[in-house]
Amino acid sequence: MQSTLTEGLSGAPRGARTAAFLFRVLDADRPTAPSGRFCLDAVDEVLFRRTDNRSSSRADEGGKRVLALGIADRWMSSQHARLSRVMRAWVLEDTKSKNGVRRNSELVQQAELVDGDVIELGRTFFVFRAGQPLAPDVESEALHPGAPGLATLSPSLGAHFDELVKLAKSSVNIALCGPSGSGKEVVAKALHALSARPGPFVAVNCGALPDELVESELFGHRKGAFSGALEDRAGLIRTAHGGTLLLDEVGDLPLDAQPSLLRVLQERAVMPVGGSKPLPVDLRVISATHRKLEQLSERGLFRDDLRARLTGYRADLPPLVARREDLGLLITALIQRLAPQRMFSVQLGISAARALFAYDWPLNVRELEKALETALVLSDSGVIELAHLPPELREPAPVRRREQPAEEQDEARKAELEALLRQHAGNVSAVARSMGKARMQIQRWLARYELDPRTFRS
Repeated sequence: MQSTLTEGLSGAPRGARTAAFLFRVLDADRPTAPSGRFCLDAVDEVLFRRTDNRSSSRADEGGKRVLALGIADRWMSSQHARLSRVMRAWVLEDTKSKNGVRRNSELVQQAELVDGDVIELGRTFFVFRAGQPLAPDVESEALHPGAPGLATLSPSLGAHFDELVKLAKSSVNIALCGPSGSGKEVVAKALHALSARPGPFVAVNCGALPDELVESELFGHRKGAFSGALEDRAGLIRTAHGGTLLLDEVGDLPLDAQPSLLRVLQERAVMPVGGSKPLPVDLRVISATHRKLEQLSERGLFRDDLRARLTGYRADLPPLVARREDLGLLITALIQRLAPQRMFSVQLGISAARALFAYDWPLNVRELEKALETALVLSDSGVIELAHLPPELREPAPVRRREQPAEEQDEARKAELEALLRQHAGNVSAVARSMGKARMQIQRWLARYELDPRTFRS
């Protein structure tokens, strides 16, 4: 039976008990320092204080349940701020700090918080979240140390990642869905690492396979099977024998190739092009897509039976803007990979840190990675300042953008194709030049949207 984690990524599953949370996300002076999560379910008041070392303690003080957070931040005051429960709301208050309290980059004396608010105390950034499933306090070091791609402070996303960890060593096929750049391949690699499978991890971009070579690339071929087949080739599926096969952008797999892939999944055997008998294959299949396969199936562009085979368990990954509490975790992981020699020395200027929280990251984790990669180089081993970040992050008030849903992208692309086909009287090569795309890609889109160039010729 198919399972899913689609419910509750932005909150708790229906009927579950929820609570507000406070996340210690990032210290601009030490961006790779651990992050932390604190549940506010049994708390009436949170006190923020400067201490020599980070600490947290819970106590009853004068009939109030108090969470005291010690922050090792020299820019904070010894009694910096207070967060109080007032009826069903949480109110942030400046307790006469020297450097002030900011909510979403703006100085405030007192402010009622809403879900997703960013709190800035000294050079330490916190995120407030409401309506999350109950979860214990945790420091980021304790989050799946063997699978960094499955680390999150979000209680809702963390519960689902825990399920993925349980599934990692099983043979259940997993479908990863989410916007481009949200980390689907990173999660797939983490699952492969946890699976203990001895074979390789092989990622296949289904959208980049030439139509005429899809079956040969996936299933392999025998020498002489077609013009140019000068030797036997195993194909990508057999290359993943004993390991994990990631079918990336599986929604772009041509319809003609889908029955053969379905047969591989059903029979665990591959028939090479030009072969006479199927060859057994042992692999774990993970698929990834930013498109909604259900809608593609309804339009006849993706087989229902193949979708069912691929989706033993479905995991929807949220965009980066929906998981700001994980910015510190992600920045740490990226610096460790991009500049390990600066792991404990890199610093962020306060304006640069504010920009990272204020920006909506329409291209998600991939965009964060590219921004950090460039900034690490431009900063020349010094502090990463606002000027080292991409122009779109340096705007005083970044334009809030949302990723266009896949169905809207499809409608816009179809309308553009129709307009260009009319303009160029059905000349596919001219359309390809106008769009800056390969002719093969235009042909693929024409098939997807059931457009016949001949009907546009005068």
